[in-house]
Amino acid sequence: MRIISGIHKGRTIHPPKNLPVRPTTDFAKEAIFNILNNHFDYENCKVLDLFCGTGNITYEFASRECNDITSIDSDHHCAAFVKKSIEEYKMTQVRVIKSDVFSFLKNAFGNYDIIFADPPYDLDKINTIPDLIFQQNLLKENGWLIVEHGPKTNFSQHPRFKEHRKYGNVNFSIFE
Repeated sequence: MRIISGIHKGRTIHPPKNLPVRPTTDFAKEAIFNILNNHFDYENCKVLDLFCGTGNITYEFASRECNDITSIDSDHHCAAFVKKSIEEYKMTQVRVIKSDVFSFLKNAFGNYDIIFADPPYDLDKINTIPDLIFQQNLLKENGWLIVEHGPKTNFSQHPRFKEHRKYGNVNFSIFE
């Protein structure tokens, strides 16, 4: 796993092998960030990374000099690894919160330009994520919610669905 662009470009991340994660592939990550590059000025973006796992997506936003990133994961080891990594890389714009994502969303406030959610593909409540985010009004006007998911999940009927992108076994549904 590596950071593909920005001030930390080329840095390799070596998470512990025992983390319960499935990091976004470099190929899929590069593709989705190529799309984001055309729509957002990262320096002015406020980002929420849900189910952050190893911090793969968080580091990419931080490397692109995004100035406000909140990363959420319920696993103690994942949150601790991301905290250790952001300290090591001096990514002071990142805040890590160890919390169940659904509990966090029910109590969250504020607005984000980009919300990235990478839940386990087989998560029972994966289809509720967009509704929770829009009910809490967490997305700024012209902001995007990106949900990474497996091939069995289909968000195309959601009223805020914008588009679907597929890169190998990785699927991204984008909402506005």
